[in-house]
Parts: sequence; structure tokens; C-alpha cells
Amino acid sequence: MSSPRRMLVIADSDSYVKWGAALAARLPADWTARVVVLRSPVMPSPRQLRIALKGTGFAPEVVGETAVDDLVTLIAADEPDAVLLSLRGPLVRVVSPLIMRMPNRPVLLSGFPGITIPAERKAVIFRELVDLIVLHSRREVRDFGANAADLGVDVAFGLATFPFLASVGSASAIRNAVVFAAQAKVPAEREDRIRLLGWLADAARAQPEHRVVVKVRAIAGEAQTHREEYGFAELLSEPDVLARLAGRPANLVVEDGPMAEHLAQAAALVTISSTAALEAIALGVPVVMVDDFGVDRALINTVFDGSGLLASSRELIAGRYRHPDPAWLDDNYFHGDEFDDWASHLNALADRRAASGLPQRTRVHNLTGGALRSAYERRRVLGTYDTGTLGAAAAVIGAPVRWTLRRGRKALRTLLGAREDAAPLELPQPAGRP
Repeated sequence: MSSPRRMLVIADSDSYVKWGAALAARLPADWTARVVVLRSPVMPSPRQLRIALKGTGFAPEVVGETAVDDLVTLIAADEPDAVLLSLRGPLVRVVSPLIMRMPNRPVLLSGFPGITIPAERKAVIFRELVDLIVLHSRREVRDFGANAADLGVDVAFGLATFPFLASVGSASAIRNAVVFAAQAKVPAEREDRIRLLGWLADAARAQPEHRVVVKVRAIAGEAQTHREEYGFAELLSEPDVLARLAGRPANLVVEDGPMAEHLAQAAALVTISSTAALEAIALGVPVVMVDDFGVDRALINTVFDGSGLLASSRELIAGRYRHPDPAWLDDNYFHGDEFDDWASHLNALADRRAASGLPQRTRVHNLTGGALRSAYERRRVLGTYDTGTLGAAAAVIGAPVRWTLRRGRKALRTLLGAREDAAPLELPQPAGRP
């Protein structure tokens, strides 16, 4: 009997720990896995780690930590057949070249812990050295495949049912909570987040039979995948915000903990674009995706256009929650487990590695700046966990350059927007275009 194949999961933030561990828990029976957290500014606290691992079969006490400089040594000692880079895209870009240079390097795969429509080209560029990108809907596979073809990136895409959905249990007999799934950057502006709290307060007053739960991902002092500038819990403690809300209803509460536990008590799920909406759908919990702020790329909610779940704050306050249009489900995250093919892709790559080894690939996109750029990219994602002296120098040089470029792009977008408001810009149309 042959030995089981081994996967090493390298994760950074709490959401990537949750996704990586949950995906590894769904490996075929002839695979084993272990999880290691990469030290970085977004690494989870012990509390976050415990919550992220719940239901995955991985215990917090067996999850190790490693510095990026020790990663190659760790992989060489562990000798995994595959490494799952369950990391933010910029960190995948930093780590993957280190592993790529190893003799008989393992299969590299990566993916995303949330909704990735619209499919961003930069997400492929960050992962251009991996062998397999795991996605969660037919639409994502189509759109990312088109991006990769356009960029000339040779990578396989595997379809997997969201691992969170596979571990969702049954709902409680008592459903007395309206759960709001908070997000760190959606909406981004303080004023919009206060407006959102106002709608939740109004919903709490209009629905006294329900607890309206602002479900947060982190408590004060804890990091997240995305930096949260205006935390909902903190806003609800500010006197001026409470005055605008005409006080805080007793049934409007802030809680943390695993989303699955909250959904088990949920009468409804409210969000702008959180993946928690998919968990709610899997449980049969009705949803409102509040669309008062619009439907666009920045809000990560364009994928829900046509789902039947988008609704205004008036619907939220009135308690008119929704179930998805069945026609939307098949192309968007509910294709059925029997169509998942990520594990077969992984096995084929592992077979190829065992037979003849895998090719050593090199980065081909965004190389301007050479070693200094690479050092700057590393310093940006690792912060004080980057001990290299070149990174410190690159940060001094790169930060103002990046700031200038971003300001320039913003000014250009503002100028173009002003021109569009003033008068349409007439451009010559290609032949055959309406």
C-alpha cells in the first residue's frame, strides 16, 4: 500500500486560515494535510485561529507558525507533495518564487476565501507561478480563464464547492436573529457605515421579536485580511453616532464568533456582499443584499445581479427578506459537488511531479524595478516581519513613488469623470461596432 500524499497549507490571515483548512479537510482520502501560519501583520490571534479552524478537523494546538525566511527549510523537511498557498495575492507573489526554485519542488496551488467576481487580472498576476488556482463557481472559472489566456499565464483552474458550505449544519428550531455580516472595506466610507447602522437600528425597532446582530470578524486589536478603518463596534460606542441613530435599541447587539453558529439561529442574513450570503443560502436562510450604495466592482456585489437577493434598506427595515432565483444558483457557487474537479487536477499534477518533476517557472509580469521592486513588495506585505535590509531601503524609496502614482491615477479618473459629466467624449468607433 502506497504512502498517503501530503499537503502543507501555508496561511496568513484568519479568513485564509479558515479557507485553507476547510479546503484541505475536503482532500481525497489518500491525502493528509497540516496547517502552518506564516508570520505577518495580519496573522490571527489565538481567538481568531480557534474560530477559523472550527469545523475543519484541525486543532489550534497542532497548527504551527513559520517566518518567511524559514519557509523553504520547513518545506524541505516536510517534503509535501503539494503546498496550498492560502495567502493574500501579494504574499503569494512573494512566497511562490522561493518555493519554485527548490529541487523537485511541490505542486503549488492557491485560491480565494471569498467571492472573486468581478475577476481581477491582478489576482492572476499575483499567482502566475502556481500550478492550480481553486475557484468556486462556473462563472469564476470562465472569467479567470479568460484573464489568464489574455495575460499568457499557463495555470490550471479547478472548481470546488465553497468548503464553508460543505460544513454548514442544520438551522436551529429557534430562529430569532437578523444577522448582519460586517465587512472591513464594504462600504468603505465612515458616513456610509453610519447610514448602514441607522438602517439596522431602524430594523431592530421595527422587528422587536428579533435580535439584530452586527456580526464582526475581529475585536479591537486583532488584524483582518483587509484593514478596517471604521469598525462597526467602535462606531456604535461613539456618542455622535448614537445621537444620529436616536439611541441604540436594546435588541441591536454586536457579536463575534463563527458565522455558522450565528446562521444556525438566523431568521435572516443581511450584508452588502459577504460570502456569508452563500452560507445562508445553503441553510435556506433568507437574505437581503442591501443595494442602496449601488452595485459595482468596489462593493464586490456585481455577482448578485440577477440573484433576486438585492434589495433596498426599506426592505430590510420592513423585514422583507428573500430567497435566490434558482436560475442564478447553478452558475454561481451552487453547481453541485459532483461537478467539482479541483482534486482531480491536483492528483494529475502530483502524478506528473512523481513521474518527471514539474517545470521551474519565472515571473513575467510587473517586473520593472528588478530586485528593488521585489524587496519593496516583500516589505509591503510582511512589514516588520521582513528582516531584510534591502526591504527597508526599498520601502523608503518605493512608498513615495507608489503614493505619487496612486494620486496621479486618482486625479486622472477625476478629470475623466468631470469630462464625462460635462459632455460625452466622442471617440471613433471601430467598423461593425454599434
